[in-house]
Amino acid sequence: MKLAVYGKGGIGKSTTSCNISVALARRGKKVLQIGCDPKHDSTFTLTGFLIPTIIDTLQEKNFHYEDIWPEDVIYKGYGGVHCVEAGGPPGVEAGGPPAGAGCGGYVVGETVKLLKELNAFDEYDVILFDVLGDVVCGGFAAPLNYADYCMIVTDNGFDALFAANRIAASVREKARTHPLRLAGLIGNRTSKRDLIDKYVESVPMPVLEVLPLIEDIRVSRVKGKTLFEMAEHDPSLNYVCDYYLNIADQILSRPEGVVPQDSPDRDLFSLLSDFYLNPVKPQPTAEEELDLMMV
Repeated sequence: MKLAVYGKGGIGKSTTSCNISVALARRGKKVLQIGCDPKHDSTFTLTGFLIPTIIDTLQEKNFHYEDIWPEDVIYKGYGGVHCVEAGGPPGVEAGGPPAGAGCGGYVVGETVKLLKELNAFDEYDVILFDVLGDVVCGGFAAPLNYADYCMIVTDNGFDALFAANRIAASVREKARTHPLRLAGLIGNRTSKRDLIDKYVESVPMPVLEVLPLIEDIRVSRVKGKTLFEMAEHDPSLNYVCDYYLNIADQILSRPEGVVPQDSPDRDLFSLLSDFYLNPVKPQPTAEEELDLMMV
């Protein structure tokens, strides 16, 4: 099974990905997480350090694939999760475009090519792509070419849901030619879910989980540890791990998933703006109605 995790930059996507990877490993699966971000920090909370990237390793070997071994690019992280960082587009010295001018799709393609050469794709039960920020071009959508499911990380905010809507549109387009489905949304560190629910009402899709506003989730990134590793020393965090285990269980059940409906940005803007400007007042309870009658 291959998963692609997307979401607005800074939403906590990599932290979520690492914890889901460990949750899948706890369910007995052999997991490979591939970071698809030039910062190459997707797997940081699994390994505790920034591992070398595949592109850097390829450059060192002058792109001689036959000179690269699995241990050169695949690192073992916490919980037995194996980790790969794709890296950024190579510079002109490697025959590639100038820094900042290349395409993320090239890097993903080279990463997949090398891992197939190493027969790595056949060794794992689950391969999880953690993808940079929003889908802004075909290159950043490249992992969807290989995925069975896409998961979108969001919060209850305006910007994150706009990013989620663009990602959903990319899933819809890719699903025309690939056996790809959207598994659903994951709400991350949010005290409310009213906007998420409003969006899902307009563009029907599953909500896999909504994690509450737990400071330890943010702190785990700073510490370079997953919530599961932190829970070994602080059992009070086990309930947070259960959220990720629930997501893993839903994915392993191989849900049907959805092909998202079309929702143009202007329609989404109107929908969410109206929700902000004209909030629906909650209906009073029977006790509150009785109190009002007695006033």
